[in-house]
Amino acid sequence: MRDVVVVGASAAGLAAAETLRREGFDGRLTLVGDEACPPYDRPPLSKQLLAGDWEPERLRLRSDQELAALDARLIYGVRAVGLEPRRRRIRLSDRDEPLGYDGLVIATGVIARRLPSGHELAGVHVLRTLTDALALRDDLRAARRVVVIGAGLLGAEAAAVARTMGRDVTLIDPVAQPMQHQFGPEIGAVVARMHVDHGIELRMRTSVTGLAGAGGRVTGVHLTDGTMAPADVVLVAIGARPATAWLDGSGLSLTDGVDCDQTCRAGESIVAAGDVASWLDHRTGRRLRVEHRSNATEQGMAAARTLLGATRPFRPIPYFWSEQFGVRIQAYGTWSAGARMRIADGTPGQGRFTATYESGGRVVGVLGWNAPREVRGLRTLLE
Repeated sequence: MRDVVVVGASAAGLAAAETLRREGFDGRLTLVGDEACPPYDRPPLSKQLLAGDWEPERLRLRSDQELAALDARLIYGVRAVGLEPRRRRIRLSDRDEPLGYDGLVIATGVIARRLPSGHELAGVHVLRTLTDALALRDDLRAARRVVVIGAGLLGAEAAAVARTMGRDVTLIDPVAQPMQHQFGPEIGAVVARMHVDHGIELRMRTSVTGLAGAGGRVTGVHLTDGTMAPADVVLVAIGARPATAWLDGSGLSLTDGVDCDQTCRAGESIVAAGDVASWLDHRTGRRLRVEHRSNATEQGMAAARTLLGATRPFRPIPYFWSEQFGVRIQAYGTWSAGARMRIADGTPGQGRFTATYESGGRVVGVLGWNAPREVRGLRTLLE
């Protein structure tokens, strides 16, 4: 193997490229990214960057000197538009000549979901890329009323930032509590109280029927209860879908992202990593696809080693975190809606506690609310 291409200049793609070099690959290495900038960190987009505390340069994952040390061909602002595995080549958006490879790492991430209509209105945003975040930040600075559609991790964080900026904020979701999908109803209720206490209007158990506009700009959000939430700015945070359209017709299995085996292998000389990768979990026999920052790095490293011949199953303990109104929420593990939540230490009303999630007689997840040291200790229950 003398020619490796990494498609996706993301945290996962960068981790794969660096691991290839660290593990001794000295052939030609190419990193292709569809954004016109070097790899950057995404979690601050909905927090520090959106709030104006950080500028884009601070999000860079590596300096120019560190990227140069990779001795890689860096192609930015170019999309992969097709894959021909049998001929081992990739079609790119900026050239007629395909890009050949001996080994391929797919790390193209996810794409923000959109409403069926209304995104042509000024003031309507999604939040996935640096460009998205900067455009939303500019609009928030001039806004008075902000509506966030989707009360998951991203929506709750962005709503907290907008409220901290002094904007009137409405948070809308069909589920009963914010972040219920991530943490369950009990912790969701704690998140709800925090948002209400900071002045956010929650419109839960409510869906969106459409957007209102005047003069080409959004003016409000129509809801299933017949009301309209006025808005100068709307953030649509209703999840994301794996960026796999360029792989249609390639023959790869694309059930939920790029389907991989236990070692992140997706095909002959092809591996996948990060948000786009669905792998067979060695412990549970179920498929997992994790859209969290720490997993991107860990899986990028594991996929690179598989490409170089390793056969060790990828067995991470997923970790994610959120920061809202000065509260840091951290969680390890994976759990389904049926998992039983127990408070392990502290009480939610005091603003500092830990919790465990149990399923099938064992602990499958742990959570800390302003308790970083304690939740790291509970992490050993998952090992």
